[in-house]
Amino acid sequence: MFLDNDTFRTVVASTCLVSIDLIITRLDGRVLLGRRVHRPAKGYWFVPGGRIFKGEALDDAFSRLALAEIGLHLNRCDARFLGVYQHFYEDSVFGDEPNDPSTHYVVLAYHLEFSDTEVFEPPTIQHEAYDWLSAGEMSECVFVHDYTRAYLSALIK
Repeated sequence: MFLDNDTFRTVVASTCLVSIDLIITRLDGRVLLGRRVHRPAKGYWFVPGGRIFKGEALDDAFSRLALAEIGLHLNRCDARFLGVYQHFYEDSVFGDEPNDPSTHYVVLAYHLEFSDTEVFEPPTIQHEAYDWLSAGEMSECVFVHDYTRAYLSALIK
């Protein structure tokens, strides 16, 4: 369910959005990250994910986002739930001017693990590039968003 821009702007300005993040790792521990095209977090390396639509069941949202973000048909039951996270951004998809709303997400994080030889050809709608980064690379790279780094401790458990 897509909202027109005026309605969605009011929603972003008035309440939090609920989303799903997909933390995808290979057996070697590398994490799949995409460089974001849109605000918030534009230009940062971030895990794939997106918001849940009103009236959309979690299983349906998970499958839709997996297909849209990484090009794979996946089910939520195949993933391990990592927990609930909060992401606060000063900007939004509408910009970063003083009159533009900030963004608040409540995020349901799910982990999926694939073999080191798994080939991904994700669509490039939300991300301009994808790469597999190790925990060390993620910690050192200033363009990996802090909210993405926050998932690393949950992966160790």
